[in-house]
Amino acid sequence: MPLSENTTPNTQKLNSLGVPKAPKDTRVVVAMSGGVDSSTVAALLAEEGYNVIGLTMQLYDHGEALAKKGACCAGQDIHDARQVAEQLGFPHYVLNYESRFKEAVMNAFAESYLRGETPIPCVRCNQTVKFRDMLGMAKELGADVLATGHYVHRTDGPEGPELHIPADRQKDQSYFLFTTTRPQLDFLRFPLGLLTKEETRLQAKRLGLLVDDKPDSQDICFVPGGNYASVVAKLRPEAYDPGEIVHLDGTVLGRHEGIIHFTVGQRRGLRVAVGDPLYVIRVEPETRRVIVGPREALGQTELWIQDINWLAAPIPADGLEASVKLRSTMAPVPATLHPPDTNGKARVVLHQPEDAITPGQACVAYDGTRVLGGGWIIRG
Repeated sequence: MPLSENTTPNTQKLNSLGVPKAPKDTRVVVAMSGGVDSSTVAALLAEEGYNVIGLTMQLYDHGEALAKKGACCAGQDIHDARQVAEQLGFPHYVLNYESRFKEAVMNAFAESYLRGETPIPCVRCNQTVKFRDMLGMAKELGADVLATGHYVHRTDGPEGPELHIPADRQKDQSYFLFTTTRPQLDFLRFPLGLLTKEETRLQAKRLGLLVDDKPDSQDICFVPGGNYASVVAKLRPEAYDPGEIVHLDGTVLGRHEGIIHFTVGQRRGLRVAVGDPLYVIRVEPETRRVIVGPREALGQTELWIQDINWLAAPIPADGLEASVKLRSTMAPVPATLHPPDTNGKARVVLHQPEDAITPGQACVAYDGTRVLGGGWIIRG
């Protein structure tokens, strides 16, 4: 089954990955997490005759990793990726990125909570160790492209490669890849962009892969059981400094045991009451105060973003109409994006109010299926 992302005519004869070479002369490094998606990518490319090399990241102490289950880049996953490579007869290497991952992802995760934010470590991982460090290693190995098992669609547009949502909308990972730069996108390939998850598993079964029925990872990879607070406590104990829970009207309602326990829009676990339901409206890390109020106080029509990565034509001075996602799970909503100011911050105006716009999350802009770019939501 040829995996083709090449949807633009070209006078040169291109293979299914859009490279002007025969598959046997095209070196493809595949980022292998040990799961069914990346394993199937590697297997299908090997079946097509590409010169495949598998790379897997080790992100934890090996002894600790062996005890983890259900998270990518853990000990069992490294073993599974190696077994797939051995089964299919292509080279496989493990990259010890433990220190890089701790600095670029885990420490950044903890620092974000100290700033009163709710971080997305998977985006930081893609931005740093995967598409910076691993991509650099792929080039050192002489690769023509780096292929991954992400569910996004890459196509060559009139002004260069474009990033689009995949055929399987339920598995869409485009929100998590908004930081991918144009040069990186030129080198990357996402062969599963045209397949559904069910089709991927059927291909894995057809190819006899040992991971064909392996369940998807659910947790943040370095947060076993979803207990992120315990991870932050080890990295930044000051996140547990106590403070006040304060109503929007200024009334002190109680005390808390650390801003780590709160995120904008949260209702449960406040342990204070005034009769009507209360929600976290904002977190003030400087004073360690958690501000609460009624649900209607959550609605906003304006937000600011920074550290913007843009994959399309520049935003016009009078603004750009687009659809935006403010959380990975929400449907895109209409908005007007304004160009960044001299400090690199841009204003986004929503056409309708949205609840719980959360600093530390991303605002990703779309034009139909195309990812235009995005930035990190900051406190206004």
